[in-house]
Amino acid sequence: MALKNNFTIGRKGELIASEYLRKNGYRIINTNWHYSKNAEIDIIAEKDNCLVFIEVKTRTNLNYGHPFEAISKVKIQKIHTAILAYLSQSEKKYASYRFDGIAIVGLNNPKIEHLKNLGQY
Repeated sequence: MALKNNFTIGRKGELIASEYLRKNGYRIINTNWHYSKNAEIDIIAEKDNCLVFIEVKTRTNLNYGHPFEAISKVKIQKIHTAILAYLSQSEKKYASYRFDGIAIVGLNNPKIEHLKNLGQY
């Protein structure tokens, strides 16, 4: 039951992040892009000819730590692999590419933190 609840919270967080990005001038290209069973990119967006790969982490509160604490070194390596796969398959080329993280705390009146340039490609 907790796994389904975490999945639902995660998806709601991704919707909140997508709306936040749109309001800030990003165009959403893809969501939940799967490279493999273990490698997924939550949101792929474009802004100012930069392709942005975004990992979204959501918590209803901070009882179990800040959402960014859940982006481990292993998670970053999996995302990096997925980004390279996506870029190798993409026909469109951009001026630049980067990896961002978005943390969301709370679902009703969410606090959103957007860290840019966790990695550039």
